[in-house]
Amino acid sequence: MSSKRIVSVQNLNKTFVNQANETITALKDINFEINSQEFVSIIGPSGCGKSTLLRIVSQLETYNSGNIEYFTDGPIADNIGFVFQESVLFPWKSVYKNAIFPLKVKNMMTDAHLQYVDHLLKTTGLEKFKNALPKELSGGMKQRVSIVRSLSYSPQLLLMDEPFGALDAITRDTLNLELARISREEKMTVVFVTHDIDEAVFLSSKVIVMSPPRRN
Repeated sequence: MSSKRIVSVQNLNKTFVNQANETITALKDINFEINSQEFVSIIGPSGCGKSTLLRIVSQLETYNSGNIEYFTDGPIADNIGFVFQESVLFPWKSVYKNAIFPLKVKNMMTDAHLQYVDHLLKTTGLEKFKNALPKELSGGMKQRVSIVRSLSYSPQLLLMDEPFGALDAITRDTLNLELARISREEKMTVVFVTHDIDEAVFLSSKVIVMSPPRRN
């Protein structure tokens, strides 16, 4: 496994004020590094800041203090993929058009990227559903499309926020097996948020355990 650093989080802190005007410490003195080809799970109880941390690393949310260093090749926005808890697909676009949407936005519609999307659709079992609309897909298939879309531009880091949490146990286990295989074959670097310890242990080369937030 390569030891190249992808992200370094140093003394990260995040607070917010709730409806009762109480200051809540969501994240306090968080420190960790993500290296190339690692599969890192972040676990902890609901409300402990797992999703907040992931959104901060992806630059979707700000933080109060600390530092995050990125060691990606090229712009950060082109090197981070994000899979949300819900599939968030365009309902009027086919599987294929959803999958290539980031390539259009990023002006990366090259033969190499389009061939890679075809490869991902095949390896995730979606090749025969390229022309299907999201409403014709099961929940598990929708999340497969989300994964393909997030990998379409070959990001160096894939962030996943409880992507299988809303699925039934059998589908969830199937997708965990697929994700483990794909991450290994594609040499992916993944940060995966979950509250399921067994899922984290099965998938991960490293586990980060988080505690509940505190009122100041």
